[in-house]
Amino acid sequence: MFMFLFLVVALAVVVAAVTLAVVGGGESGPLPEAAPERLADPLPLDRPVRRDDVDLLRFPVAVRGYRMADVDDALGRLGAEIAERDARIAGLEADLAGARATAVTSLTKPAEEDHR
Repeated sequence: MFMFLFLVVALAVVVAAVTLAVVGGGESGPLPEAAPERLADPLPLDRPVRRDDVDLLRFPVAVRGYRMADVDDALGRLGAEIAERDARIAGLEADLAGARATAVTSLTKPAEEDHR
């Protein structure tokens, strides 16, 4: 019985302390509303994105994870840069294939002329 009364009194003290802390708020009053965090270091606009830029990219945490707009912007930018690089690589590979074909053609023509 003594233990039960002790637990009831302890519970009442804890509830009272928490209620005073929440309702009273001390001298400062309730906490002010926090401004939402924004992406501080977006990807650079004046140059192509490098691996270091992606490694250093950190998204601010929102109520349910990350801010979708910040993540969408970063992924859109990275997707556009990757597509641009893929197109450039394809163009360079086509130029290289054409240069190799020209080199092979120029090497085989003198050999054919020697046999005539």
